[in-house]
Amino acid sequence: MRLNDLTPDAGSRTERRRVGRGIGSGLGKTAGRGHKGQKARAGGFHKVGFEGGQMPLQRRLPKVGFRSRKALGRDEIRLGELSRVEGDTVDLDALRQAGLIAAKVVAVKIIRSGSIERAVSVRGVKVTAGARAAIEAAGGSVSD
Repeated sequence: MRLNDLTPDAGSRTERRRVGRGIGSGLGKTAGRGHKGQKARAGGFHKVGFEGGQMPLQRRLPKVGFRSRKALGRDEIRLGELSRVEGDTVDLDALRQAGLIAAKVVAVKIIRSGSIERAVSVRGVKVTAGARAAIEAAGGSVSD
């Protein structure tokens, strides 16, 4: 077998219909476009979603979205941002005073992004495994 001997399976690739080639073809005269109307004309164009003046589907349906009420009370802090916290203790109040979290936030998680050079004591804040290792490597401690 050679590459030039390869052919697709019989019936897997049908030939395209040649429209407008006479009455005997079954697709002569109007060539499948019907009679008159915008779509029958050469260059007959309408924008995507246009329904002939009828209110389009995307405008008939109500606008819906989703905003998690849980997400409003949670936040993430990068490891590198802990340098903005004054003092050696990192808790929710210290993060609020440093301007790292909003007043409504009740749960925070420290993620390993960036680096930390000084020893800090983390209390009442969740910490990822990588961030915990980095804090302890810098001489700090983590207590939940």
